[in-house]
Amino acid sequence: MLNIPKSIKMVITDFDGIITDNCVYIDANGNMTRKLNFQDVMAFSILKKNGFKIGIISGESNSAIKVINEKFNLDEVHQNIRIKIDVLKSIIEKYNLQDDEYLYIGDDINDIESLCFAKNKITVPNAVDKVKAIDGIQITSKQGGNGAFREVVDCLTNI
Repeated sequence: MLNIPKSIKMVITDFDGIITDNCVYIDANGNMTRKLNFQDVMAFSILKKNGFKIGIISGESNSAIKVINEKFNLDEVHQNIRIKIDVLKSIIEKYNLQDDEYLYIGDDINDIESLCFAKNKITVPNAVDKVKAIDGIQITSKQGGNGAFREVVDCLTNI
């Protein structure tokens, strides 16, 4: 069970490797697609219904993020971001969030600065070792793209 404070108002997450299984699927026409787990998709709905703000900061741009954003009207969506810490800090400032009012979820080296900056930080078992070694990070029991985001949301909302 993750230890998430009740003071959290906003969940800010990476996308690939957290919401997806970190795989890219290429169809016969050369188009890239991603697989989403419906438990993780439902987690966005649960957050919205419970009044949480939601942000995605992704190093890539993809149609799956667009679909999620259109369906749930997310508060912040940032794609093709190489230096995520700057975007994270701007979100914190925009919403006037204190350290104990947001959590950050990430799994790869481009998330390290943001994870180190955040007081409440979570990753997945299939994250890179450097992320899992960050002081104070919590690790979900579920793999990224296989219910990990839902696990965080269920702990946050006590479902």
